Amino acid sequence: MTHPQFNTPTHAFVLAAGLGTRLRPHTDTLPKPLVPVLGRPLLDYIFDHLKDAGVKNITVNLHHKPEPLRIYLTSRPDLSISQSFEEELLDTGGGVKKALPTLGDQPFFMINGDAFWLNGPEGSAFTRLAAEFDPETMDILLLLQPITRMELTEGVGDYDLLPNGHAVRSHDKTGHQMFAGVRLCHPRIFEGIPDGKFSFLHLMDKAEQAGRLYGLEHDGDWHHISTPEDLAAVNQAMADKKSEDKKGE
Repeated sequence: MTHPQFNTPTHAFVLAAGLGTRLRPHTDTLPKPLVPVLGRPLLDYIFDHLKDAGVKNITVNLHHKPEPLRIYLTSRPDLSISQSFEEELLDTGGGVKKALPTLGDQPFFMINGDAFWLNGPEGSAFTRLAAEFDPETMDILLLLQPITRMELTEGVGDYDLLPNGHAVRSHDKTGHQMFAGVRLCHPRIFEGIPDGKFSFLHLMDKAEQAGRLYGLEHDGDWHHISTPEDLAAVNQAMADKKSEDKKGE
């Protein structure tokens, strides 16, 4: 149930500036978020998830291969998209800090541009995050994927999810959950943080130390697309699923 003092976010930030070196040769010509799954850019799926959750104000950062990304962004007139170009990469934290003026003063979604997931039985991951988020007690709420449910791509134990909902980072990567690249953040986490390059992980650790980092377990499929082999496996699985769905119609 949505907390009465919190409205579902209206803004989102999508990280799309990175080099995507592990996904070469695909990223030699495209930014990673435009690499296709079933013939559609990864970013298309993210945008559809956001739109379905009622989020239409989206900021995207650009750096690597920006021109194809600019062209793609103009193909989504159904959304209000702001572009934040980085002449020099600002990393995950610095990129958001630079774009804060476009995100308003309320909590917003922040999504890795290579995140690929299917919603589970409980519906939209964004809607579930919004319903779980309590701005009185939380600064960041992470979407976490159980390692045991990762079959197509390799799972890394980034976090453990405690019974009270707190997310605790596993520094030796032996946790039971992998961070799914989707989170809900309060902009106050950037207070006192200087402009420039820094990792958002710094803010996640800071929130954890303050007892204000929480997690929500994803109830659907999520795939870590990092290498060409990952991409091939996900494409094949999605093609098989599409074929099965057609048979069931």
